[in-house]
Amino acid sequence: MIWIAVFPTLTVLNLTIGPWLSGTGPVLRTFVLATVAVPIVIYGLMPRLNRLRAHLLTRLAV
Repeated sequence: MIWIAVFPTLTVLNLTIGPWLSGTGPVLRTFVLATVAVPIVIYGLMPRLNRLRAHLLTRLAV
């Protein structure tokens, strides 16, 4: 589930923020992307994916 949340988030961020960060070094670029991506994944995507997973598991168990 983490990959389902992280990969698309980083892809979208790289496509949107990447051009603005093209002149920066890899450490600063990674820091900015991680600073934006982690809250999106932790507070936005993972709770929804966990609820979806729980819903699917309960439907399959019945």
